[in-house]
Amino acid sequence: MADTPDLERNRLSARVGRYVRVGANVGGVAARIAQAQFFGRAAGRADRAADLRAALGGLKGPIMKVAQLLATIPDALPSEYAAELSQLQSEAPPMGYGFVRRRMAAELGPDWLDKFGSFEKEPAAAASLGQVHRATALDGEELAVKLQYPDMASAVEADLGQLKLLFNLRGRFDSSIDTSQISEEIGARIREELDYRREAKNAALYAEMLKDTPEVRVPHVRPELSTGRLLTLGWLDGTKLLAHKDASLEIRNRLAVAMFKAWWGPFSGHGVIHGDPHLGNYQAFEADGEPRGINLLDYGCIRIFPPSFVGGVVDLYEGLRDGDDARVVHAYETWGFKGLKRELIDVLNIWARFIYGPLLDDRVRTIADGVSPGEYGRKQAFQVAQELKAKGPITVPREFVFMDRAAIGLGGVFLHLRAELNFAQLFRETMEGFSEQAVAGRQLSALRLVGLEEAAP
Repeated sequence: MADTPDLERNRLSARVGRYVRVGANVGGVAARIAQAQFFGRAAGRADRAADLRAALGGLKGPIMKVAQLLATIPDALPSEYAAELSQLQSEAPPMGYGFVRRRMAAELGPDWLDKFGSFEKEPAAAASLGQVHRATALDGEELAVKLQYPDMASAVEADLGQLKLLFNLRGRFDSSIDTSQISEEIGARIREELDYRREAKNAALYAEMLKDTPEVRVPHVRPELSTGRLLTLGWLDGTKLLAHKDASLEIRNRLAVAMFKAWWGPFSGHGVIHGDPHLGNYQAFEADGEPRGINLLDYGCIRIFPPSFVGGVVDLYEGLRDGDDARVVHAYETWGFKGLKRELIDVLNIWARFIYGPLLDDRVRTIADGVSPGEYGRKQAFQVAQELKAKGPITVPREFVFMDRAAIGLGGVFLHLRAELNFAQLFRETMEGFSEQAVAGRQLSALRLVGLEEAAP
């Protein structure tokens, strides 16, 4: 049945009602946590974490993206809370076709359907900020048409308000990590995801950066069928990465190498990362009957770093490799860590050696090297959390947030694929000939080419 204006208003009213209800529920969980902290009760934390998941689960939309972001940022929340939030589903109920027709008319005009060869009424996918429809262009090309849900800007702002509550929860447990910069960074990135013109430029940027990397495919943009809230890309056929987790080691390694190049290539060459490591953002593509590489999807969460930040990555790598403490400290300071004392540097090095471990180990190995996937990183995260409670506080710099999160996500992909590679050799090949000046030149040139020069750090 076609949507009506009254139905649209009812949906908006229902959404507002859900925000009020979820805000009250989250506030109730916060009150119970505060009470437990006041009386020094650690017991029942898992139950309160489950309560929080239930409260947030009452609202589909951007809050799901916020919650899942928090679940993948080490130490942003206590482990029990991160575990619960990681189980939240980001999919939202799709818009009906009547609603889609009006949204498409608002973006492309009343004759919008005449601009396509065909347009499927049912969405191919529905996510937190919008939904994707398959279509064909007038020239016959297959397309992916991503249409943003209405009122997303106000929804995002409301959900970022809930984010502050979530961080307040963490503050009630301990103040060893100042999360203010994490909050600002997440807010900035999610607001950027609402701008589909920015995402179109991001996709064009990746096409430029990876044009000489045949193992990675990037969809091209159809600007004549795109607006600030509508993004039309070429459709890429592919299969889920996890569909290949039981494939031969050769195929799994091939996909892992493609992932490595898709992530480290743009970062080492242009200071850019794909900051959303969700497995749904990658596909395997086939040629000659077997997987040959990956499709890189969704360009909403892209982080552009100053070349000096990339230099900090190299400094930390070489400092850890050579036992050069001064270079290690310089790397942390380059990233924005301030007021570092010796004991805090030692704590940061626990996590750094975990992240850099496979890159420093010059042999073929799995990413976890014998550690079970469920335990991967848990020991180090726990140790860091305990040490910071005794030796903190520390403020996590904004630029560090998505770098750390994306690196963990990339490691998770390697874990799922059970890849066996010489990660150290791959890293050396990627960083060969590195210089900050060269990165700065390539970065500015690429940003100008796609119209993103205002995004230069």
